[in-house]
Amino acid sequence: MSAPSPLRAASPAAAATGIYAMRLGDDALILAQRLGAWIARSPQLEEDVALANLALDLLGQARALLTYAGELEGRDRDEDDLAYHRDERDFLNLLIVEQENGDFAHTIARQLLFSGYQLELYRALSGSTDDRLAAIAAKAVKEVAYHRDHATQWTLRLGDGTEESARRMQAGLDRLWPFVAEMFTADQLDRDMAARGVGVDPSTLRPAWEAYVGAVLDEATLTRPTGDWTAKGGRQGLHREAFGYLLSEMQYLARSHPGATW
Repeated sequence: MSAPSPLRAASPAAAATGIYAMRLGDDALILAQRLGAWIARSPQLEEDVALANLALDLLGQARALLTYAGELEGRDRDEDDLAYHRDERDFLNLLIVEQENGDFAHTIARQLLFSGYQLELYRALSGSTDDRLAAIAAKAVKEVAYHRDHATQWTLRLGDGTEESARRMQAGLDRLWPFVAEMFTADQLDRDMAARGVGVDPSTLRPAWEAYVGAVLDEATLTRPTGDWTAKGGRQGLHREAFGYLLSEMQYLARSHPGATW
């Protein structure tokens, strides 16, 4: 890959917006990769199609956000460069989206928790003063509303189903709950973006998320997990071991044939 051009140095404000867009793009890209691994492996043929559609929606969001991030940073990197030619520490996704699929109930728990957050985020971001981010978010709202509903229906079906399905669904929630707090933890970039009207302070999204997820868990006869330990570090490029394997699979072809087009 050729060296980035130094001719379009981004302003501090544009660079900050670019990093913000990259974070959200990374969330969508990594979850798309995880969901794509279910194709031809899900419990039902219909669910193969459903999870593939969720993954494609997220991939579309990732493309739009990473393209915009590349334009703002002024280093001549496009969506493919950002997806396939960054190293592990350069990815800024939330840790919850990179967690391994586990069994089907585990995947549904991850989808419920994350899509509930993502829907509230995109709803708020559709009012951004940045027209490009607002447009991306407004288009994504309908997609993510379906994602949340899909996860909700499966949570109800599994949680209030058989003893075994309920056990697995509860186990998935227990395993993923420590990654919830990071979704709603604001850092300086979040606060700066919110102050400019460009982005959203994620801490403001939690009440609506809590109300929705809490109602779903009650209806599904599941127990809200408890515990003090929370995971963090994704927004700073700190990831778990499994993330390296995910990137190796996702980036293998592009890195094996640099510059190739098809």
